[in-house]
Formats: sequence, C-alpha cells, structure tokens
Amino acid sequence: MDAQTPKAEVPADQRPARPGLIVLLMVMSAIGPVSLNILVPATPGLAVLFDTKVETVQLTLSLYLFGLAVSQLVLGPLSDRFGRKPVLLAGLFITAAASTAAMFSTSIGMLILFRSLQALGASSGLVIGRAIIRDLYTRDRAAAMIGLVTTVMVLAPMAAPLIGGILDTHFGWEYTFALTGAMAALVLAWVFLALPETRPDHITGGGVRYIVSESRELLSDRRFLGYMLVAAIGTATFFAFLGGGPHVVVSIMARTSAEFGVWFIATSVGFMLGNFITSRSSQRYGVDRLIAIGLVLLVIGSVATVATVAAFPDGGPWTVFVPQLAISLGNGIFLPNCVAGAVSVRPKAAGTASGITGFVQMATGAVAAQAMSHIVATASTAMPLAVAMVVLSGAAALAFYVFLSRARR
Repeated sequence: MDAQTPKAEVPADQRPARPGLIVLLMVMSAIGPVSLNILVPATPGLAVLFDTKVETVQLTLSLYLFGLAVSQLVLGPLSDRFGRKPVLLAGLFITAAASTAAMFSTSIGMLILFRSLQALGASSGLVIGRAIIRDLYTRDRAAAMIGLVTTVMVLAPMAAPLIGGILDTHFGWEYTFALTGAMAALVLAWVFLALPETRPDHITGGGVRYIVSESRELLSDRRFLGYMLVAAIGTATFFAFLGGGPHVVVSIMARTSAEFGVWFIATSVGFMLGNFITSRSSQRYGVDRLIAIGLVLLVIGSVATVATVAAFPDGGPWTVFVPQLAISLGNGIFLPNCVAGAVSVRPKAAGTASGITGFVQMATGAVAAQAMSHIVATASTAMPLAVAMVVLSGAAALAFYVFLSRARR
C-alpha cells in the first residue's frame, strides 16, 4: 500500500457516502465557479454603465479571485479545527448576503466591495468539499471522486456565462447576483438539513500554532509544492482567458456578450470531459501520470492558439475557442489529480492542504486575469492572449518536471 495512504486512514464506516451526499458536494462546489463566471459577459457593459475603465471593472473578477484565494487559506484550517459543516454554513450565509447587497450597488466601488465579500463565502464549497472527499476516500480514489464531482458540477459554470449574458442583455446585470444569491441560500438550507460531519475524530486542530505547524510541514514537502504549483500555474491559462477573452470577443471582434457565453460552452465541455476521464482513470493510471497527460494537452492547445490566431488574425471567436478545447481538456485532467495529490501528502491536514492549494491557485489566477485585462486593453488582435497561454503552459510543465518528475526519480 502507498506509504502516503495508511490503511487506518479509511475505515469501513467512511466508505462511499449516499448518492445524495455526492450530489450535494457537486452543487455546493459549483457556487464559486458559477458566481465567478456569470458576471463575465456583463463586464464590458459595466464599464460604460459606471463610466469607468475596463481595467477597473476587471477588478470585479480579479478581486473576486483574490477573495477566493484568501478565504480558502482561512476556511481550510478552520474546517480542520471546528469541523466541515459549521464553517461551510457560515461561508454560504456570507455569499447569499453579499450577493443580495451587490444588486443595489450604485457605483463600481460598491460593486467591487460586495463582489469581494461574495467570494469570501463562495470558496467554502470548493475548499471544504475537497476536504470532505479526502475524509472519505484514499488518494487515487479521491482524485476519481474529485473528477466525478467536477464533471457534473461543471455543467453549471459551463452555462453560467450564457445565462449571465442573457440576463445582462434582457434584464440587467443585477439579476446575475439575484440568481447566485438564491442559489447560495438554497444550498445553505440543504447543507443544514442533510450534510453529516465527516471530519475524522483524530483531526482536532489547535488554533494558530497548529495552522502554522501544518503549513510549514506542507510547504517543506517537495511533492506538495509540485502539486500546488502545477495546479496554480496550469489553471492560470483559464483565468487569463477569463480576463482577456471577453474584451477580445466583445470589443476587438465586435460580438455580443451572449455570443461570448455561447462560445464559452466549448471551453467548459473540454474541462468536463477531462474531469470525466480522471474519474474513470485515476485509480488505474495513478495521479502523476494523468497530470503529465493533462499538461501535454495544455501545451498542445496553447501552441495551437498562437498558430490559428497568426494564420487567421480576423477569423473571429473560433480562432481562440477551438484550440481552447485542448487547453480546457488538459485542465480537466491534471487539476483534480493535483488537488488529490496535494491533500494526500498529509491526510491529517487535508483541510489546511486544500486551503493552501486553493489560495495559491486563486491568487495566481487573479494576477493572471488582471494582467491579461491590461494587456488586451490596447491590443488589436488576440495574439497577446495566445502568447500568454504558451508562457503559462510551459511554466506549468517545467514545475511538473522539477518538483514531481525529478522527485520521483
């Protein structure tokens, strides 16, 4: 048996939970991505509405990602200390309240503030959902379950830009927040009534000293660093696309926000397919091998983006969205395996590991999204976006080689 997965870690009474519990994990994990993506098509219009720069409106995305990052760093260890359920309930309440308040924003500053608060709670489903899965399953099986949960949960984020574009076009941007607030409130009630506490009894935490100690142990582990960095840098390709894609499609290519939402479905289909492959293959091939396969697809898709944009500079949205299929497929394969690897390095600190990994991933994504919004603001084609994909995918592959491939040898 794997030295990182002792037998005592998964007792018989913690074997696969009821199907209803898995469905709940899917829904609560989807709140963060839905809240992130549903406002994206409306961002160009918000710049006109609030008479401000595109880069300023982009803070509704980048600071949301930063909020996701910071809150995961806190919520993961708190769930180790106080239990998964109470921390999750508090996070969902914050999301519902902030979403409702955001609807009544009268300035871009107010919108950015409530959007940031929305993110503080929305991350609870992501980080605690991963810890719950690790509470219930061994490492390779956890990768399969994370892939399974994400396969179904990604259906909501896949439709979120389309729904957001339709709501923005026909009713107004406020209704995107009405929808996310209602979703958070419903899941809050569901968690309260149906979610059991899964934190093992031997995980009790110990306040700040415990968090610092476990964080130090994790960050000194070469393999944890590898899983964390590959997840963060690799998924930065997606966040860079979120930061630059709407401006490229809506402003440069003169298409509607609803059309961007339709094209975005292709990206989500690739990610969902990658998650499905992981759910069926991780126990057979192992975490590290699937990470390598995902990274190969990521590099291929990034290079293909540069090639199509160079060959067809006025070709329309397909020049960036068709190669994005390979990029999102690669993301869907390597990300669940990176997360499963990271939270399995020290199983007794699964919440802390999930929080640190989520923090670094979202912080990197926030920087990538904001930087890309500045870069494409003065661009006349999609080439800057395409080049950024190549740089990020190459950096992710290098992190895998240095921290995981060489470590194994």
